[in-house]
Amino acid sequence: MDITLVFGLLGGLALFLYGMQMMSDGLENAAGDRMERILEKLTSNPFIGVAVGALITAVIQSSSATTVMVVGFVNSGMMTLQQAVWIIMGANIGTTITGQLVALDIGAFAPIIAFLGVAMIVFMKNPKLHHVGAIMGGFGMLFIGMDMMGAAMEPLREFPPFIELMTTFTNPVFGILAGAVFTAIIQSSSASVGILQTLAASGLIPFSSAVFVLFGMNIGTCITAVLASIGTNRSAKRTTIIHLMFNIIGTVIFTTLCLMLPIADIVGSWTPGRPAAQLANMHTTFNIVTTCLLIPFGTVLAKAATKILPDAPEDAKTTSLLGNLNKEFGRTRTQLGADMIHMDLLRQEVEKMLTLADQNVEKCFNAVLNNDPALVKEAVETEKVIDTLNKDISQYISKILVNSSSDANVTSFEQYFAMTGNIERIGDHAMNIGEYLETIRKKNIEFSEGAKKEIAAMRDITQKAIDKVLQKDEDVTVWLSEIAAMEQQIDDMTKNYREHHLQRMREGRCTEEACILYSELLTDFERIGDHVLNIAQARVRIAQD
Repeated sequence: MDITLVFGLLGGLALFLYGMQMMSDGLENAAGDRMERILEKLTSNPFIGVAVGALITAVIQSSSATTVMVVGFVNSGMMTLQQAVWIIMGANIGTTITGQLVALDIGAFAPIIAFLGVAMIVFMKNPKLHHVGAIMGGFGMLFIGMDMMGAAMEPLREFPPFIELMTTFTNPVFGILAGAVFTAIIQSSSASVGILQTLAASGLIPFSSAVFVLFGMNIGTCITAVLASIGTNRSAKRTTIIHLMFNIIGTVIFTTLCLMLPIADIVGSWTPGRPAAQLANMHTTFNIVTTCLLIPFGTVLAKAATKILPDAPEDAKTTSLLGNLNKEFGRTRTQLGADMIHMDLLRQEVEKMLTLADQNVEKCFNAVLNNDPALVKEAVETEKVIDTLNKDISQYISKILVNSSSDANVTSFEQYFAMTGNIERIGDHAMNIGEYLETIRKKNIEFSEGAKKEIAAMRDITQKAIDKVLQKDEDVTVWLSEIAAMEQQIDDMTKNYREHHLQRMREGRCTEEACILYSELLTDFERIGDHVLNIAQARVRIAQD
């Protein structure tokens, strides 16, 4: 076999894969934000879930990308395992659109389509037109690559070793294994199906054998989601198990039907003499029929995945998503829906950080009121966690901002950065209050009953304000005005308590040490209120972004 044929085959394969990637990226960039909004409104209705999965995958032409996105959403808690079942089923239907496009006989127009697309990228300045150009350029390159592969494969019809290899695929097991392994290597069922269509169109593999290879390709495409689930939580890993079960069950059903009934002949009769279209139709039929058969059993699939991978005892002890958060960034930063995953992970961790700060505010006020050093000890340990969260979240946001190629959601990430700084300062002020206990105990300082009541009132209004920030109110304008009113109340209380404090000094009911310490405590109290309002304002900006 001439080495130039190998070069031609590799060159055609390169153009085909690059064209597919270019077209997929263009489609994703043109419609990515809208797809994210669709997912945000996702319901638990099975048919809507299947439709959403099919729509997104048809747009980006990659069931692997959709499934990896779903794994990320389940891992971050944005999506339930049950919702993921429907999305995965739909993704398997949507991925068949690529095979249908490849089956179109437009090879003669491919060069001009590719030229127009590249011209739009090179000569147009509008980013939206660049996305359209990428779609057109990739579409054209895909068909040019197919033609190159077809021309290179032509002599293989008479190459004995290759003929012998193709005949082994008449055995369903060998065909399924070959399809699964090949697709697992290139990590794209759309690309592997396109290559199989080229082989069939060149007469190198009969349709009756190619169907088994096609079924195996549906299994092989699961490898991308499996790799994406490494390091994720158990629910995310179960998502990949469901993806595998769906395709394995479909393969078993269709392999059995093809061996017992003339299914391949029936599907082939729809487009006689067009092997590429026959494979595209079989691919579509496989996924639609399998989805229709398994939709009633979606809950069963989810339960089976939970049985296969049950909860581990240590899962219940896991308190932070941040243990692997920076590793998660490396895997998700370029995938579809990555910003949504990052945003939700950050929201959960920032809320956790604020909850811990709220706990420390309560502990430290109570430590002063009850003369309880044990509470200060607990607060010190909690403060270490707050500082660690602040460091990890800040590093994570920095990575996102440095590596992001889009300006979308930048404001939200910056606001989360600001929120963590304010929460960290609340924690510091809480610790200042707790540390006053050491001076109180060392100098035997005793607050008057009036001062104690005021300190208890400070604790209560501060916690009320922080709890309000943690609430999920739909009307952010009203929500923010309520928090602003509380912050003003804190300012008013600080002013009034200072006057009360001066009055106690004049009446000799307060020692000099107690006066100084109480004044410092009031300063910390007022500053906590300022930081609470800053956090609320940042949350409103995120909601409006």
